[in-house]
Amino acid sequence: MDIIERIKNHFHLSIETKMAAAECLPESIAEAGERMVQCLLEEHKILSCGNGGSAGDAQHFSAEMLNRFEIERPSLPAIALSTDTSTITSIANDYSYKEIFSKQINALGQAGDVLLAISTSGNSENVLHAIEAAHQRGMVVIALTGRDGGKIADLLELDDIEIRVPSPITSRIQETHLLIIHCLCDLIDFRLFGHEE
Repeated sequence: MDIIERIKNHFHLSIETKMAAAECLPESIAEAGERMVQCLLEEHKILSCGNGGSAGDAQHFSAEMLNRFEIERPSLPAIALSTDTSTITSIANDYSYKEIFSKQINALGQAGDVLLAISTSGNSENVLHAIEAAHQRGMVVIALTGRDGGKIADLLELDDIEIRVPSPITSRIQETHLLIIHCLCDLIDFRLFGHEE
C-alpha cells in the first residue's frame, strides 16, 4: 500500500466507524444531551475527565461550553478536570495518579452535576475512581467508551448513560468521541437556545 492509499484508508475506516456508530448510538446520545440540558437548566455544571487524547476531548467539550459552539450564546458552566497541572501533579505526587480526578470531584462536584467520563478502553483507573466519586456526590455520569465498555460498563448505575463506540481501535474511537461531543454541544445549544441550522 503506498502512502496515498494508506491515508485514504484512514479516512475510509473513520467513516465506517462513524456510520456504524450512527446506527447504534443516536438514542443514547440524545438521552445524554437531555441529561446535560436538565443539569444546566437546574443551574448545575458539567465536569469532564479523561487521559491523553481523552483529556483533550474533555478540555474540548469544556471549551465549547464556556465559550461557544456554533452560535452566539451565554457561557455555560463546565470544568475539565484534566487541565490544572498544579492540582494534577500535586495529587499524583502526594497521593496517587488514580486519584487526580476523584479528589477534584470531591471538592467541586455537587448533587445534580454531570460527569462526562471519557475512556477509549473503559478501564482507565483514574476515570473509574472519578465515577465512584461522582456517584458518592449524587452526580449523573455520562461515559464515552469503546471496545466492550471495559470496567466502566459494570460501574455505571441506573441513571447513568454509556455511549460506547463500536470499534476496538483507539484512534477510531477517539475520532468518533469528538463527533459525539459535537453532537452533545449542538443538542445543548438547540434545546437551550432554539438554534436551527
